Amino acid sequence: MCGIAGSAWLNDGRSLNEAVLQKMTDAIRHRGPDDAGTYFSQNFGGANAALGFRRLSIIDLEGGHQPLSNEDGTVWIAFNGEIYNYRELRPGLEARGHRFSTHTDTEVIVHLYEEYGADCVDHLRGMFAFAIWDNNQRRLLLARDRLGQKPLFYRHDPDRLLFASELKALLQVSDAPRELDPQSVDLYLAYQYVPDPHCILKGYNKLPPAHRAVWQDGHLTIDRYWRPGYAEPTETNLPPEEWRERLREKLTDAVRLRMRSDVPLGAFLSGGIDSTIIAGLMQSLSEQPIHTFSIGFPVKEFDETSYAREAAARLGTNHHEYIVEPSAIDLLPKIIWHYDEPFSDSSAIPTMYLSEVTRREVTVALSGDGGDELFAGYDRYQAVKLAGRLDVLPGWMRKVFGWDLWQKIPSSGEQRSLPRRIKRFAAALGQSPELRYLRWIGIFDRDMRDSLFSKEFAAQLDHTVTDRVLLRAYEECPDRDFLTRTTCADVLTYLPFDILKKVDIASMAYSLEARSPFLDHHVVELAARMPIDLKMQGGRGKVILTETFADLLPESIQTRKKMGFGVPLAPWFRAELKELLIDSLLGETARARGIFNAKAVQRLIDEHMQKQWDHSYRLWNLLCFEHWCRRFLDSSS
Repeated sequence: MCGIAGSAWLNDGRSLNEAVLQKMTDAIRHRGPDDAGTYFSQNFGGANAALGFRRLSIIDLEGGHQPLSNEDGTVWIAFNGEIYNYRELRPGLEARGHRFSTHTDTEVIVHLYEEYGADCVDHLRGMFAFAIWDNNQRRLLLARDRLGQKPLFYRHDPDRLLFASELKALLQVSDAPRELDPQSVDLYLAYQYVPDPHCILKGYNKLPPAHRAVWQDGHLTIDRYWRPGYAEPTETNLPPEEWRERLREKLTDAVRLRMRSDVPLGAFLSGGIDSTIIAGLMQSLSEQPIHTFSIGFPVKEFDETSYAREAAARLGTNHHEYIVEPSAIDLLPKIIWHYDEPFSDSSAIPTMYLSEVTRREVTVALSGDGGDELFAGYDRYQAVKLAGRLDVLPGWMRKVFGWDLWQKIPSSGEQRSLPRRIKRFAAALGQSPELRYLRWIGIFDRDMRDSLFSKEFAAQLDHTVTDRVLLRAYEECPDRDFLTRTTCADVLTYLPFDILKKVDIASMAYSLEARSPFLDHHVVELAARMPIDLKMQGGRGKVILTETFADLLPESIQTRKKMGFGVPLAPWFRAELKELLIDSLLGETARARGIFNAKAVQRLIDEHMQKQWDHSYRLWNLLCFEHWCRRFLDSSS
C-alpha cells in the first residue's frame, strides 16, 4: 500500500526533474511513510519517463523498494496496492525463465507485463493502481483495479502525461493550472462526489475502475478490461444450497488471501452483518484471536458498540472499542486536504476516527465494504422494489398517483411531517425508474440545482451529463429485473466513487491499509449472476448472507435494522456549526465566486434552522465545497 507519482514526456522542455518529483511524492507521504524512491529514464532525444514512489511496508519489508525493474532494467514499475495471488502466480513465471530478486507482489506484475503486456491485469487478483514504463517501447502503462479501490489521477497535455495517486501531487508541478470545472460542480452537488473520469479541476481526470491507459508517442489510449457480469444470464435452476456453498467457498478464499501480511492486521467490526462475517471468517482461519476495532459515539442513535461487542464475544476476537466525540469543526480541514476534491459523505468523519484508532494497533484492517451493494442491503432497495410494482401502470397513472400522494404529505414542521425519504419517494413516482432512483439518492435534484446556481454559472452546464453517469451504469445490465439493475448501478458508481474513495482516503491518511474481501472479483462475479430473490425476500435484504453465515452471526445482528455510519449533522448546524456555516456560505468570499444564488442558499439555511426541513446533507455538501475552494483554489500552496 503506497503512493505513486510521475510523468512521461516527448519534449525535454516538459521533463520532470528530481526536485519536482520529490515535491510530488512528499505531498502523498502519508500513503507511504516507510520508504521513498525515484526512477528516471535516459533516452536521449526520445520519449522519457520519471516514476516516484512512497512506500507503506506490508509484504517483504526489507526487499520491497520501488520503483522496481525486471532483470535487465528495461521495464520499471511504481505500484500502489496489494496483489493477493502473487504467490500462486510466481511459480509459473519462474518456469518461463523469469528471475526474481525480491519476495514482493510488485515484482510479479513486472514479469507478467513481460509475458502479456497490457493484458497482465487479467491475471491479477487484488487492488491496485500502477505505472509501468517500458523503456524499449518508450511506452507508459497505467492501470487501475476492477472495483476502483486504489485511486489514480492524471493530466494529459499534448507532449506530456502527469499521473499520481492523489490530485494534490499533480498540483506540485509549477505549470499545472487550477481552474474549476463547472460540469464537475454540477456532478458534485448531485451525487456528493465527483464521479470518474471527471475531476473538479479542468484538464485533469481520474482513470476509471477496471480501465488501463497506454501513453506512447504523445498519444493516450484508454480501454476497459473487465465488467462485473451483471449482463450475463443467471443460473436460475441452481438450488439455493448450491449458491450458499459457492458463496461460502469464494468469500472464505477471499478472506484467506487478504490475511497475507508481514505486519499486524485486524478487522473493522461495526456489529453489522458484513463486518461480522468478515471478522468471523478471519477468526476461523486464525490460530490466535484476531484484533477487531469499533468506535462509539455518546449519541445513542449513532452508536453501534453494543452490537460490535456482542459480535466480538461470539467470535472470540481481541476487541478494541473506543468512544469518540466527533467534531466536524476539528476534522473539516483534514477532510478537505486529504480528499483532494469536494467530497461530502459525512461518514468520512467517523471513518477517519476509526482509521486513526485502528492504526495504533495494526497496519492492515479488513472491512465489510461491498456487502450492501452486492447483496441488496440498503433500505432504499425496498423502495425500488415497491415502486416497481407501480411501474406496470400507464405513465399518466403513475404521475397522477405520485402527485396525489405528494399533495397529501405535510411539508412543514420537521417533527410532525413524514420522513423526508417518503416524501421524495412520492414525488419521484412519475419519472422513469432510473431518473427516479437518481432523485432519491441525490443530494440536490435537478430543480434544486437550477435554483441554487447563479444564471451565469448555470449557463455553462449540461444536466444530461450529470444524469448520464447513473444512466450509463444502468445500461451495463439491460435484461435483468430493475432491482438487480439498480444494485449493478451502485456497484459501478456509488461503491467506487463514494464508499471506496471514502475508505481509501480515510485509512491512508493514517497510513493504514484497508482490504475488502467482498470486492474480490470472484465474489463480485458470483453475486452478479445470483438471482435477486436470493438476496431480497419480502422487505429484507442480504438474505443469502445471513443464511450462509448464520453460524457467525448472533441472532440480534441477523435481525437488527441497518444503521448508517453517521454523525448528527442536523443538530450540529443549529448549534456548534451554525456560525461557521453562515460565515462560510453567505460571506463575501463565497458570494464573490459567482457560483451560487445567495438568496437560495439563505433559504436552505433558514428552513433548516427553523426545522421546516432537514437540509443537513445539502448544507454539508455546500460547506465542504466552499472550504475546498479556499484550500485548493484560493491558496497558493
